[in-house]
Amino acid sequence: MREIVCMLGFAIALGATAAAAGPCTTEITDVEKAVNAPNSPYVPMARQTVAAQDGRQPTPSSVASAEQRADAHYNEVLGKAKALDAANNSDCKEVVRELKLLVGMNPKKAD
Repeated sequence: MREIVCMLGFAIALGATAAAAGPCTTEITDVEKAVNAPNSPYVPMARQTVAAQDGRQPTPSSVASAEQRADAHYNEVLGKAKALDAANNSDCKEVVRELKLLVGMNPKKAD
């Protein structure tokens, strides 16, 4: 009996999640899974600065700082995509496209 109750609760929770899904939920989840996968080639990136082209090697602290800025920007864009998705706003598609660019995924053109 306990197993049936657990399975029923899981089915109800799954149905509620699916019913609340927005227009970009699947794509957002796919990006998050790709970024969080072990040894993932998809990581938050920032644009190369002009200073990075001056022929000097970056210092460990400058690399760490750049990674922190890239992570912060990724989290900001991810939050915006999730907020628009939760509001059922189709503008999330363009934000997901930007999110994919930030992590090095090949985004499809927005509908």
